[in-house]
Amino acid sequence: MLKSKKKYSAILILCLLIATAGTVLAEQLRRVTDISHVCMVNNEDMGKPQIPVKVGDQTYYGCCKMCIGTLNNDRKARFAVDPVSGKEVDKAKAVIGAKPNGEVLYFENEKTFQSFQAR
Repeated sequence: MLKSKKKYSAILILCLLIATAGTVLAEQLRRVTDISHVCMVNNEDMGKPQIPVKVGDQTYYGCCKMCIGTLNNDRKARFAVDPVSGKEVDKAKAVIGAKPNGEVLYFENEKTFQSFQAR
């Protein structure tokens, strides 16, 4: 009897961990309030201001000369896909969230950012 209770408890704990894993990971996403700290080529919050790159009427940010060239010449570097809506997002206009490791995600608006957080 004791052995089956331990097994049941272990299964219950495992189910609870699985059920809450997505929420725990989502809560770790931090809103980036200063987008000038994001290298939009490496998609990383660098923790300090990056080099502004003006393309048309938008300003993007890169960490080095190579990033400046990439942002100027490669449209794909200036756009991302919102992980919630699947829509294309201009990185200069996006709501940006950073993972604990500094990697960033781009959202089309606050609603999709919050939706991602609620997962």
